[in-house]
Amino acid sequence: MAGHAVKHDYHLVDPSPWPVVGSFFGFVLAFGAIIFMKGLVSDPEHWAYFFMHEGAPWLMGLGFLGVLYTMFGWWSDVIKESRAGDHTPVVDIGLRYGMILFIASEVMFFVAWFWIFFEGAIFHDVRLLEGWDQWPVVDPTTGHVTETFDPWHIPLMNTLVLLLSGTTVTWAHHALQHGDRRGATWGLLITVLLGLGFTALQVYEYSHAHFGFSGNLYGASFFMATGFHGAHVIIGTLFLAVCLFRLLAGHFTPKKHFGLEAAAWYWHFVDVVWLFLFTFVYVVFE
Repeated sequence: MAGHAVKHDYHLVDPSPWPVVGSFFGFVLAFGAIIFMKGLVSDPEHWAYFFMHEGAPWLMGLGFLGVLYTMFGWWSDVIKESRAGDHTPVVDIGLRYGMILFIASEVMFFVAWFWIFFEGAIFHDVRLLEGWDQWPVVDPTTGHVTETFDPWHIPLMNTLVLLLSGTTVTWAHHALQHGDRRGATWGLLITVLLGLGFTALQVYEYSHAHFGFSGNLYGASFFMATGFHGAHVIIGTLFLAVCLFRLLAGHFTPKKHFGLEAAAWYWHFVDVVWLFLFTFVYVVFE
């Protein structure tokens, strides 16, 4: 009833503009992506040609910036709620369940991808699509198998980088639990640097690829899997960087630091997925 004190542990959020704002910019991003890929106006004389022809990035860029703005604003409000004491133990459990379900949904994406990958790798003699029956990659001009990546050079280096980053983020979490803020800071900083190093090595690897994305099953599988995983590494690195700034700002305590825990869970998920990618994409089915 109005005027009575709240007598439960659940947090009832204040009215927020972010769901509506996020939905709007999400629509603009999706609509802009369609325009960028296919276009809606082909006549150069049309008044809307500038931002609606195929390849026009303006609406997609506006939507992307709007989504980033929504994420920053919404998550800033969540941090303020946490700092205000609104995240009670009951709310904290809900946040944990939400993060677990989010990671589970990400796991299922990679399960679906590995499903079709194994289908193509094992049964590639059965034509799936025109031109997709060649494994690994056959150069159409020479008929020779194109050189794939040696798994024991850059891919192995990236594997070691991610495994090391998994230990440093665990170090950071363990240090914070025991009140060692200096150790937690160093652990997070090193993890962020290792994440940046992984991305740099992958960019270097892509620049030396002897095969492309389209025209064959292996190339499409390779770039789809490693590229999507690389996007997760970038997101995880940003996640950990925000946690580092929050740690330096004094937001985390040994008893209350779910933001860092969630980032660590996500990073370990990224590590485990890479081990499967390295084993099967680079080593077994090269």
